[in-house]
Amino acid sequence: MAKRIEQGTLVYDISTNRVGEYRGNAGPYAMLRPLGGGREWQAAPATVRPATQEERLSASVKLANSRSADGNSAPYDITTPPAPVPDCQACFDLAALRDDARARNDGTAETDANVLLRRHQHRDHDIRTRRIFRYVPYSIVQDPTAEPEYEARCVSGDDHDCDATSGPHTNLTDVEEWQRKHTQETRHTRYRRSFADYAVLEPQG
Repeated sequence: MAKRIEQGTLVYDISTNRVGEYRGNAGPYAMLRPLGGGREWQAAPATVRPATQEERLSASVKLANSRSADGNSAPYDITTPPAPVPDCQACFDLAALRDDARARNDGTAETDANVLLRRHQHRDHDIRTRRIFRYVPYSIVQDPTAEPEYEARCVSGDDHDCDATSGPHTNLTDVEEWQRKHTQETRHTRYRRSFADYAVLEPQG
């Protein structure tokens, strides 16, 4: 932390590739709390910085998706981009994030903003979409407007995993290059790789 960060600020921990809420210091460490609550973790101040707009957006989407997987949210119709509700600042802020991502040709960030806008409207404006497609057959296909993400985590180590990560990349080659470099530096050779993408349902026929 090159400069003082106010308590409650969303920060990015470079060492763990996580976004958290800055809670203060405990001895030589910065104390961070996961978005949505949970167990705090310690981070070296040198590895903590304010989160960027994209990092905050991505973390918020992951939290929303996690709650949806737990059954706390209903599924949404993602075929039509949501429109802001008049006189709602939160709607217009999220729509502005979407427009900015679209202008930068960042399909992933644009999709993330749409997800958050739909969830906000469902929660705060009671705007609901049709939940289930009962009688029409649908195919599940990869969303061509959002780039997939690849990531690798080092799981080498005798007593505990190294846990160094490549961070998310839209190009698998970048992840593999990080693995080669990490192996050259540490002699670690075992990695857990993950892949994430967006999928849409399209009617058949």
